[in-house]
Amino acid sequence: MHPCLTPDTLAGLRRPRPYPAVTVLLPTHRTGPEAAQDAVRLRGLVAEAEQRLRADPAVTGERRAEVMAALDRAVAEVDPARAEDGLALFAAPGEHQVWTLARPVPARVVLSDTFVTRNLVAAHAAEHPYWLLAVAADRVTLWDGRAADVTEHTADDFPLTRDLDDPDVERKERIGDVPSTFRSERTRGFLREAARAMSGILAVHPRPVYVAGEAAALSLLDELGMFTEGATPVPHGGLAGGTAARVRQAMVPLLAAREEAQLDTTLRDLDDARGHQRFAAGLDEVWRHAVEGRVRLLAVEDTYRATVREAGGHLVPAAADDLDAHEDIVDEVVEHALETGAGVRFVPPDALAGHGRIAAALRY
Repeated sequence: MHPCLTPDTLAGLRRPRPYPAVTVLLPTHRTGPEAAQDAVRLRGLVAEAEQRLRADPAVTGERRAEVMAALDRAVAEVDPARAEDGLALFAAPGEHQVWTLARPVPARVVLSDTFVTRNLVAAHAAEHPYWLLAVAADRVTLWDGRAADVTEHTADDFPLTRDLDDPDVERKERIGDVPSTFRSERTRGFLREAARAMSGILAVHPRPVYVAGEAAALSLLDELGMFTEGATPVPHGGLAGGTAARVRQAMVPLLAAREEAQLDTTLRDLDDARGHQRFAAGLDEVWRHAVEGRVRLLAVEDTYRATVREAGGHLVPAAADDLDAHEDIVDEVVEHALETGAGVRFVPPDALAGHGRIAAALRY
């Protein structure tokens, strides 16, 4: 995905634009023979976009050329080596953006006065993003974790490095045990700087934080107040200079435990809401409450998809080629919930089998 879907970024994508703003969505594949066909499918959708622009009497030839030029630039930036499960291209006169998503999207072309963002919002919510701060006496790195992927964050002063061999007094300290290094004032200042940099990032991109390092490093960070704001200590050294694969491997059991704990908490919240008669289940019922802004907590199975249309104030099944169909209605529900301040939790398949794959705790 794009580096970070911040509230400011989302607001910028949603702002009105001169018609037409074009959104192209494509389900993609990370590997295998189907991945080789993604480029062909993308060209087909781009051709469809051009045909629709030509057929639209509200679009002048000059405006069509501007939009197609922007869309062509977006296509040129697509990197098959970085493919995930979905692709979103946005194009308007003088601007274009490319987003990869770790969540499937319906293949579609939309011409409107703003970009279609619900798939980005749902994908971001499903990623369960986290930060991992990997600490050593001479190096601190920050890792951006999203679902099963992890990449090093190389901005906002990270990585932080220093030379342990300077001055001589610290070289002597290093001859002794490792904890002596973490007792030095230079080390304390170095890790204090890292903690400040981390606080600055969290002010803009809040998410769970894990801090990995040797016991002496974690002890010093605890003394400096690093864990008073909810950061989770991880007694694992060697990650500050490690590879993404090594970091990912170290995080697997922690993330599995987090998901299990979150699932237990979610199911308890839903049971409590049902006991207080503030519970909704099934797509049609949850959708109506989400649109009304009544959802406090939305739980949805991660693989749940449904193609529906509205009829008489309710949702009914629809074919994908139905012109009135909502191909991504589940993602629409997620977006409505997030827009009204609800919590959204994606759960494993069959976790909500008794509730129609989607359920909500209501505000009232």
